[in-house]
Amino acid sequence: MSTSTQSWRGLPIGAKAFIGLVIAAGMASLLQAAIHQSSKNIAEFICYLGIAILASRLRVTLPGITGTLSVNFLFILVAVAELSYSEALTLGAVSMLAQSIHPNRPSSIQLTFNVCAGALSTALAFVVYHNSLANELIGSRPLVLCLAASTYFIVNAGCIAAVISFTEGKPLQQILVDCYFWSFPYYLVGAGIAGVIGWFNRAFNWETSLLFVPAIYLIYRSYRLYLGKLEDEKRHVEEIANLHLRTIEALALAIEAKDQTTHDHLQRVRIYAIEVAKELGMNGTELEALHAAALLHDIGKLAVPEHIISKPGRLTPEEFEKMKIHTVVGAEILERVRFPYPVVPIVRAHHEKWDGSGYPYGLKGAEIPIGARILSAVDYLDALASDRQYRRAMPLDEVMTRLNAESGKSFDPKVVDVLKRRYKTLENLALAKSAEDGSLILPTDFKITRGPAPAAGFENATVSDTPGREATFLSSIAAARQEAQSLFELSQDLGASLSLGETLSVFSVKLKMTVPYDAIAIYIRRGDELIPEYVNGDNYRLFASLRIPVGHGLSGWVAQNKKPIVNGNPSVEPGYLNDPDKFSTLRSALALPLEGVAGVIGVLALYRAEKDAFTSDHLRILLAVSGKMALAIENALKYQQAESSATTDYLTGLPNARSLFLQLDRELARCKRDNASLTLMVCDMNGFKKINDRFGHLEGNRVLRLFAQALKDTCREYDYVARMGGDEFVVIAPGLPADAAAKKVEQIRPLARQAGFDVCGEEILSLSVGMAVSPDDGNDAEQLLTQADRRMYLEKQKLPTQKDQRLHTRMKCRLTIELHPQSGGGPIFGNMIDLSLGGCYVETSAILPPGSNVKLVFSIDDGTLSSEGSVARIHPGSGVAIQFKEMSRESREKMYRILEFVQNSTTVYNDRYLQNLFKR
Repeated sequence: MSTSTQSWRGLPIGAKAFIGLVIAAGMASLLQAAIHQSSKNIAEFICYLGIAILASRLRVTLPGITGTLSVNFLFILVAVAELSYSEALTLGAVSMLAQSIHPNRPSSIQLTFNVCAGALSTALAFVVYHNSLANELIGSRPLVLCLAASTYFIVNAGCIAAVISFTEGKPLQQILVDCYFWSFPYYLVGAGIAGVIGWFNRAFNWETSLLFVPAIYLIYRSYRLYLGKLEDEKRHVEEIANLHLRTIEALALAIEAKDQTTHDHLQRVRIYAIEVAKELGMNGTELEALHAAALLHDIGKLAVPEHIISKPGRLTPEEFEKMKIHTVVGAEILERVRFPYPVVPIVRAHHEKWDGSGYPYGLKGAEIPIGARILSAVDYLDALASDRQYRRAMPLDEVMTRLNAESGKSFDPKVVDVLKRRYKTLENLALAKSAEDGSLILPTDFKITRGPAPAAGFENATVSDTPGREATFLSSIAAARQEAQSLFELSQDLGASLSLGETLSVFSVKLKMTVPYDAIAIYIRRGDELIPEYVNGDNYRLFASLRIPVGHGLSGWVAQNKKPIVNGNPSVEPGYLNDPDKFSTLRSALALPLEGVAGVIGVLALYRAEKDAFTSDHLRILLAVSGKMALAIENALKYQQAESSATTDYLTGLPNARSLFLQLDRELARCKRDNASLTLMVCDMNGFKKINDRFGHLEGNRVLRLFAQALKDTCREYDYVARMGGDEFVVIAPGLPADAAAKKVEQIRPLARQAGFDVCGEEILSLSVGMAVSPDDGNDAEQLLTQADRRMYLEKQKLPTQKDQRLHTRMKCRLTIELHPQSGGGPIFGNMIDLSLGGCYVETSAILPPGSNVKLVFSIDDGTLSSEGSVARIHPGSGVAIQFKEMSRESREKMYRILEFVQNSTTVYNDRYLQNLFKR
């Protein structure tokens, strides 16, 4: 009876009943032997009894097995074969008693049970061996003795296993197989030795068999010495294995220190993985392999740049491609170790998914090693339950909810089921283990003050990789370190200067060390075109002359779609090789958008002479710095704009009033030195206010820009054209004679009229011009401007008074209405943005011919709120202006109701919009 069983009071009823039954049966056997005492040879019995008692102390601990084997069973089998029933039973009970009380003293119930179980086993073995039916059927005494030995083993081991089964609730078969079945072959060998001793007894006499005792003892001692050596070797191997395991743990911790992972993370992954594996029936080398893989599964991250591992946010597709190599690199590293168990397949496959969507090989289901399936789920759980740079740790219950949602998709359902049942127990086990070992974080922020310089001196040149490097994973690790350093230097240099040219120049030099190129072009988006701001390398003049419309060519496509292109064709750039006689050696291009706060501000394009020269790694590096580069360019452009805005009008791009006075003073000083004349013309637009009132300020701005550009194009290259303010422009014309100045005024006047017509479709603008000539009208800027301005207003007063073209006050609104053309077709929906008694303007993409008649329905609910009119003006793709027909008194009253309805609807929509805006 095992010493691990409980006390008699704490035993289950079934265990008590079985123990009582065995004790009763053993006592009955002993009582029967006492009643029917007989002895063939008392001396032989006493001799064998003494030897059995001594042999009960000779125990052998077998390697790899937790149990022990006593030699006394050999002499019990000899007694079964050679002694009487009572002698055999006595020998079995006494030897069992001696075996039970050494080396530990059991309780009385345990001692009684063991003795009775031994007596019962001996009695049944004796009955089997001496049974006449068995001897007749088998016909061989040695085989019958083997059968008796098997009976003894089954009854003795079965009694003890049954008690353990009742006590601990384990299956009887499992206990027999795990704890006792290993000793069954030794009983069969013992039966053979007992048969040989019996043969000697019958062939010679029983004293002869005593010669086997020294031989048996010698064999026992030799075997004990042999087993001792095996134990020493085993202990040494275990110590080495433990040393290897501690080395692996230290290496894993050093690797994980790269992203500030603590020892707690390693403990949790290891404990979860091992316990889940045991639950799924893994043992032996599979369990050892999982133990090592749980610690070293991320060793391949040595080949991943640190800025990707520690990135505080989601990875880009290119960064994820780089991250995925850590599984293959980790497997290559561990193949060099040559573990005696399959660690490499687990590390290589620990990012495979149950449905086949994982990497690196897309394995699915049972194709994935069981260790990798366990590690994948456990690593996912730990990642969500741990603090990361981009988020805080999630509660464990929420993590399990997410893990369960991925069951059958990413993870093995059996593994998830085990984690669902035991995650709280495993978490407590991991916390207890961490508290026991202590949390360890490798320090990396201290500084060593000693050591002024390395023995070989400091680096003064870039060292390239050694050619012929054998280990690809080593070169990957070195490349990751070099890349991190290069990116750090690039980031430091970007933004160090507000000069756009200097920023781009420094960037191009630093970039070439990381991403080689033969030519570089950095385009800045200005309106709908990409203008090369910085160009260097092959075909410099060709790239500098390009003007690329957004959406055209390689760089234009990148700017429009905000997506990079790798190994594109440089020749598709608009204007790149328009001349068939030209030839370029550039064969591949890498272009990516530079996105600032307000969208794409430019495009970075690299060109190489080799075909397909750029890789995804090159793209990933550029994406890592493109954000900061775009920000640096954006800041430099803002600085440039701030410098320019001090002397430039933001709307027309012409010099402003401040710049005008400075330039006028410089020109007057020059004219005085050269004794030359200078003509000053002040221009003012007539009717510009009407454009703003009728068509809006945006249209008015368009008119100003068109007129400014036309005025600048009409003047000479050295004339100075500036915007004084509002709708007033000034032209400084050095050396222009009076007659030529009069002709110039006549050339300028139609420009305003044409600009108004181009925008409004009506001749709504005219131009008043006043001239002053130096030195006749004055010698300083203020005198000339005053004289020219006075003459300009005199001319303006001479203009005939025009009737105001606005007959009705317009109301700004926003209402969806229906347009029903009389030419047929379905209704057209549009947004009405202004309305008066005379007409309205409707935003719509529909094309309605000017002069066509339409019916307007202002309310879907009230069909009476409608009117008829004709198309007065059309802006294709933008909208139409509709003039209402002449109205009678009734139709005018109806129009008043429409105006009231539109005003009320617009007010409701505006109030609702403001309420929603304030709620945000």
